[in-house]
Amino acid sequence: MAVLGLSDTQDGDWGRLRGLQYSSLARVTQVRVIAHVIAALAAMKVYFGTVHLAALLGWFAALGASLYHGAMIDKSLVDVDRRRIGRDEVQKQTYSSIAIALVWVVPMAAFAPFGDGSQQLELWAITAMLLTASAVLLSAVPLANLVFAGIMAVSALASFAWAGSYEMALLAVLFGVVITLGAIENARSFLTARIAESAMAEKSEVVSMLLREFEEGEADWLWQIDTARRVRAASPRFAFALGLSPDDIEGKPFIQLIAGPAWDTGQFPSSLHDLAERLKRRESFSNVLVRVTINGQQRWWELSGTPKLTDSGAFDGFRGVGSDVTEQRESSEKIAHMARFDTLTGLPNRMMVTEALGEAMRYADQWRTRCAFLMIDLDRFKSVNDTLGHLVGDQLLARVSERLKSLVTDNELCGRLGGDEFAVVIRDASDHNRVTRVAEAVIELLSRPYEVDHHTLYIGASVGSAIGPRDGSTVETLMRNADLALYRSKEEGGGLHFGYEPALHAHAEERRKLEFSLRRALEKNELVLHYQPVVDAVDEQILSFEALVRWNSEEHGFVSPGKFIPLAEDTRLIVPIGEWVLREACREAVRWPANVKVAVNVSGEQLLDPGFIPSVVQALSMSGLPAQRLELEVTESIFVRDASTARQALEQIMSLGCGIALDDFGTGYSSLAYIRDLRFSTIKIDRTFVQGASAGSPESLAIIRAVVAMAESLEMSTTAEGVETERELEIIRGLGCRKIQGFYFGRPMPSAEARNLFSEANIRRA
Repeated sequence: MAVLGLSDTQDGDWGRLRGLQYSSLARVTQVRVIAHVIAALAAMKVYFGTVHLAALLGWFAALGASLYHGAMIDKSLVDVDRRRIGRDEVQKQTYSSIAIALVWVVPMAAFAPFGDGSQQLELWAITAMLLTASAVLLSAVPLANLVFAGIMAVSALASFAWAGSYEMALLAVLFGVVITLGAIENARSFLTARIAESAMAEKSEVVSMLLREFEEGEADWLWQIDTARRVRAASPRFAFALGLSPDDIEGKPFIQLIAGPAWDTGQFPSSLHDLAERLKRRESFSNVLVRVTINGQQRWWELSGTPKLTDSGAFDGFRGVGSDVTEQRESSEKIAHMARFDTLTGLPNRMMVTEALGEAMRYADQWRTRCAFLMIDLDRFKSVNDTLGHLVGDQLLARVSERLKSLVTDNELCGRLGGDEFAVVIRDASDHNRVTRVAEAVIELLSRPYEVDHHTLYIGASVGSAIGPRDGSTVETLMRNADLALYRSKEEGGGLHFGYEPALHAHAEERRKLEFSLRRALEKNELVLHYQPVVDAVDEQILSFEALVRWNSEEHGFVSPGKFIPLAEDTRLIVPIGEWVLREACREAVRWPANVKVAVNVSGEQLLDPGFIPSVVQALSMSGLPAQRLELEVTESIFVRDASTARQALEQIMSLGCGIALDDFGTGYSSLAYIRDLRFSTIKIDRTFVQGASAGSPESLAIIRAVVAMAESLEMSTTAEGVETERELEIIRGLGCRKIQGFYFGRPMPSAEARNLFSEANIRRA
């Protein structure tokens, strides 16, 4: 059915295949028309004088019209071998065949009854010849043959049966069946041949294209040598690759042409020596990478070759293909370099540092010596990176790497582990003082000021070291122990060098256990709030309390805030702990007199957390505390990480009605800039200035006077922290501070004690 065009199968592109069938119609249209005209004239001659001339001419005109219409349809299908033929086009062609067949039915049905038996046989002979001609001419289109033969056979059957010639009727049917089957088989053979022809043409085109690309390509060539390894039948592309003409290289030794000066010295590269050995052994090779010298330049070629044999099986040389892969080789080397070196600083990266440390440990084990690993972390780099941007930070890292390169010798390797972490591998550390000297030199050199993008920057370095194999028998162990030593130096304030000690493991384990306990402290209700009063500097009345969190652990006992607060910030546990402090402080402050506020410290991790503002709103709404009675204390460090986000968060808090206090004023980098951008309710003067003023320090006195004057002009309040003696009180009061906080008026106390202060009459001091 698919061959006939009545259906499409799913195992082929039948729109295209049918186009191959119908494209042949236009080539035989003229012959078909001539055959029909000759047959029509013969039929008219048979019945001339028997049938009226007007009827004969009318029939001939109808046949001519149907033939013309069919010819136009066939002509429209001349290009269907280059496009997909539509179902409607197939139907039009079929209908035209039916029309022609129906015109030929007229002589059988209308002319035969007027003639005798001999005339009917002559008409059948003409019809049979026409059917045969159609089967031959329309072999590619079986559907047209099937329609034409079927109609003609049926009409002949009816005509002979009407005349009583049953034998002829049966003969006409059998002839129609044979013509139909033959037409279908011819169509199948024609279609198969056309498909094969198209496939061969496509393959030939592909092969021609590949050969053309190979011959025209600049990267590939053919080469051939004889039994003496001399070039024969040199191709133009091969000669071009050598920078010579084909005549110049014909008959020259192959190795000599590509060896360059090495041919005279005999000092061949290993890859070229390997190629020569393969040629000598007469073995096939594929994709052999060879370093060659062409016109004094080093190049990389990729060669493949196969021995040639004569008809008798004797060795007759080599033939093969080659290509210049210098650019690919350089790209591969660049990728390999990028995989082992840091792109920003040019220093070896973590992978190469690890490999160097492994090699140093193997060397130390073989020769019973020592090696060392120094881990370096930059102090205050994060502040520079966040404040001035990553571009300045990257330039600073590049300057740091330059200084580190100037320190190392052939005995050391310096690399970047990532971020602001660097490392130094000392291959031979038999002299233990060498480790100390390198570490101290690193700290001293990296602590010098840097000039980057018109900024003078001051950072430092902390160093932790471990000695192998004493402090670790594997690379991983040695690096981990150096990291523990580095952590110790960071804990001690930075700018120091610490070597690994076994006790550091105990310290790290203690920190791990402390972190584990801190994670469960809220669940076990181990955290409590203490409150330290803030009083009026004039009448010493209580104005507010600062809420301070305390931890009495079931496993560790009382843990100092200076110990667990940094741990909470490092692990981001400060966020849930801070939310709890906020809720608890607001709930307690509701019990105090309406004029007493509560101050809560907020860390940078809390302020930058997306859920912080909702947590403030929730704490106020759940407790019923007016927003004006809540003051949040922040330090200048919150602006270092993300000043824009911090400012937006503080502005939202102030829009709620809460106050914002700037704590530890004067210890940061850009305090005045923060005060200019945000209207703080209170500025808290750090206790170091209070102590300095008490000791008579002119600088401290001047700073406190300036801060008080600035706060007054900006309508801000000032609080002096750490007032512990009456002398400090009198000095601070004389300098004009409005509020005072310190042990002189009360230490941090439980909530019950804080409430009791309000029951005493005429309170002067807590």
